Amino acid sequence: MSESYQLISEAGVARAKKNAADLFILSLLAGAYLSLAGAASTMAAHNLLASPDTFGYGRLVAAMIFPCGLVIVAIAGAELFTGNTMMLLPLAQRRISLFAMMRNWGIVYTGNLVGAVAMALLVCLSGQLSLPPSDLLGGITVTLAAIKCNFTFLQAFLLGICCNWLVCLAIWMSIAAKDLAGKVLVIFFPICAFVTAGFEHSIANMFFIPVGLFAAQFHPEFLSAAKVSPEVLAMLTWENFFLKNLLPVTLGNIVGGGIFVALTYGYVHRKSHDPKNQ
Repeated sequence: MSESYQLISEAGVARAKKNAADLFILSLLAGAYLSLAGAASTMAAHNLLASPDTFGYGRLVAAMIFPCGLVIVAIAGAELFTGNTMMLLPLAQRRISLFAMMRNWGIVYTGNLVGAVAMALLVCLSGQLSLPPSDLLGGITVTLAAIKCNFTFLQAFLLGICCNWLVCLAIWMSIAAKDLAGKVLVIFFPICAFVTAGFEHSIANMFFIPVGLFAAQFHPEFLSAAKVSPEVLAMLTWENFFLKNLLPVTLGNIVGGGIFVALTYGYVHRKSHDPKNQ
């Protein structure tokens, strides 16, 4: 884990210097990869998610599929905002400037958003949500999106902290893994845990909520198949997506990954990498 400290710092420095066009393309890919994983996880679990008696099992099934998104990001290579929150470590070490970090975050966050929303639109237009034998998949897609728009600001913020704490632990541990199998294994369990628990990931929500919004717009019949009350459904709007979910979840993700993982471990391991102690 001490080795991960140095590698995370070096990665943050490299990201701060990366070409803007390359950053944007790689962030588009990350948004798309997580969206594909999200579409697959909802398809796998929607029947179980439709019933209160099997909802927890549905979460678990979805959680066993969704980690493939971060595995692809980590191994194929892409830029994901939630992982880049750990750039707070080289910032604290004064190896990068605040401007360089914010430049990276701005480009990557925007690219993740464009990639994820584009995939949400693609999924809706593809007809995947309308596959026989019923409208249940579309109804659950709308349901999950509506639930995410009904959190209070504090709830969404705290769920965002818990989520990215686990996500960045997965990244931190994967860097310490010596082979691909090890990387996949250590990524799988923390991501599985956050999805099962129902924590909130800002980039994943850039797919899950817009796909629900598009589904409700293009297929009004999905609204009658949704498993929540009309009052909950009424909160599913673009305004609530940005203000009641994306904003507080993003702030929580920064705290969870940047402070509780990067800066915490950075403080613990700082002496072992101090030149005075070599």
